[in-house]
Amino acid sequence: MLYGSLISTRRNPKLRTPSGYNYKLSVKYSMALIVALPIGTPPQLQQMVLDTGSQLSWIQCHKKAPPKKMPPPTASFDPSLSSTFSILPCTHPLCKPRIPDFTLPTSCDQNRLCHYSYFYADGTYAEGNLVREKFTFSRSVFTPPLILGCATESSDARGILGMNLGRLSFASQSKITKFSYCVPTRQARPGSLPTGSFYLGNNPSSSGFQYVGMLNFPQSQRMPNLDPLAYTVSMQGIRIGGRRLGISPAVFRADAGGSGQTMIDSGSEFTYLVNEAYNKVREEVVRVVGPRMKKDYVYGGVADMCFDGNAIQIGRLIGEMVFEFEKGVEIVIPRERVLADVGGGVHCVGIGSSDKLGAASNIIGNFHQQNMWVEFDLANRRLGFGKADCSRLAK
Repeated sequence: MLYGSLISTRRNPKLRTPSGYNYKLSVKYSMALIVALPIGTPPQLQQMVLDTGSQLSWIQCHKKAPPKKMPPPTASFDPSLSSTFSILPCTHPLCKPRIPDFTLPTSCDQNRLCHYSYFYADGTYAEGNLVREKFTFSRSVFTPPLILGCATESSDARGILGMNLGRLSFASQSKITKFSYCVPTRQARPGSLPTGSFYLGNNPSSSGFQYVGMLNFPQSQRMPNLDPLAYTVSMQGIRIGGRRLGISPAVFRADAGGSGQTMIDSGSEFTYLVNEAYNKVREEVVRVVGPRMKKDYVYGGVADMCFDGNAIQIGRLIGEMVFEFEKGVEIVIPRERVLADVGGGVHCVGIGSSDKLGAASNIIGNFHQQNMWVEFDLANRRLGFGKADCSRLAK
């Protein structure tokens, strides 16, 4: 829990309850949102990807190599240097659940320690031991030991800060009641990453946010293609260049098998739409700028609305894009940010096909969350959106 045990030694009543807890960090943005978090005692700064679409948080774990040996990844955590680090034994209930948890495959390793392996939709993976360790934000503010993955094998140089609704996510274990982030716009300037903000707790800007309800899925409604731990919202439609596309709102809702839910995911770069929605978006883009599209080109196996030409001009022709939600709440993508620079002089509409990703849901990725606050109000089960100049606010 994030309070006095995000523990405060000062007599500050605001830190005595989770809802009063406040901590602001910076977030760096490339294709992912990266936060540097102080973990262990004394704290070691760990680079972690802020991911509202996954549950388990994990860090890179390697003891510092002696001279002449291959050094571990530079940002890795050295468990031997922390006095609060411990590994979960095989006897822990998480390692021998009565009902197997397919969202977190665990097993017993040869040392009788709890081993996990985690695979993500984009093909990345991490495996290692489940451990307990605390986050130490300052001398007076820290968490009790939380369950994390301590990855010794992974396909990414950074860890993951899992922030979904699962019981093992950082948000759930630390008992924060809300968090928010502000994604800065991408910079073409090489060598520096734009900086945004990440709040654990109350956001001073929240009075200007517009809120939509979070959809709940009780145990009785669990369906094979549904992610009940995702931040699911009620999307109504899409406009491009002022034209409302002929997509039924039902396309953005979970069907009887769970396909079609719409989630807000900071861990996904692009937005992904199920075929009924994706095809309508593509039809409109082809109608407006079809002759300029790259023929037979698919970026990353998922995005096939790509161009070689002048991105500013093509963006103007396509026009602004709007994702419509309940209560008139909208995410507006200005025309200058409709296209993503994917390198080599190629720019693509930042929307891919869920089908090509192997997913059954609509996913609003971080590319379409630039220059706005996104708040996850867990206590009131709602999501808030607010326009912002994220780079300026981070200064």
